[in-house]
Amino acid sequence: MCAELLAEANGHVVLTGGTTPVRAYELAAELRPDWSSTEVWWGDERCVPPEHEWSNYGMANRTLLDHVAAPPAAVHRVRGELGAERAADEYDRELEGVILDFVLLGVGPDGHVASLYPQAPGLAVRERRAIPAEAKLEPLVDRVTMTIPVLVSAPFVLFFVAGAGRAEAVRRAFAEPPSEATPASLVRSKNGETVAILDPAAAQELGI
Repeated sequence: MCAELLAEANGHVVLTGGTTPVRAYELAAELRPDWSSTEVWWGDERCVPPEHEWSNYGMANRTLLDHVAAPPAAVHRVRGELGAERAADEYDRELEGVILDFVLLGVGPDGHVASLYPQAPGLAVRERRAIPAEAKLEPLVDRVTMTIPVLVSAPFVLFFVAGAGRAEAVRRAFAEPPSEATPASLVRSKNGETVAILDPAAAQELGI
């Protein structure tokens, strides 16, 4: 279902990293060979070169972008190799005036979303679109992340989460009141729809 929704997305589309979306990206490339009606962004990125194994861009490029017949109209890569401060400043400027249409996110085992970690100062940032962030989980490299106001601005926000290791975080994110202790609980589409696709292991503490 994640692949189908992604294949239907147009406009400014935000991708996520990690291992969970890999198969969805592969399927989305098969389902939709023409991505020329989209511009692709990333909710966060590690400060590594694009060819590095930890690069969110690199993963999406290998599994999705390299396999479509017609590429996106634009690919807005976070240039993490510049370092967190410079890359965040550049991405912040690039996002100015952009209206996102579709945001794909995961949930970390600690409840983080993008690279917004529990109780991080960046959760309170409202005047910027992208900020540098310090990693709290492996791999421990600096990050660049979109801020809460940007993530919630899209009319469609999709969470895609798998694995028992995220079950507690999923419960806190979707069955408890919003809290900075669980950043994923703070991200809901401001003027549209928020959907969570969970595998049975990730959903096991929700009682559904």
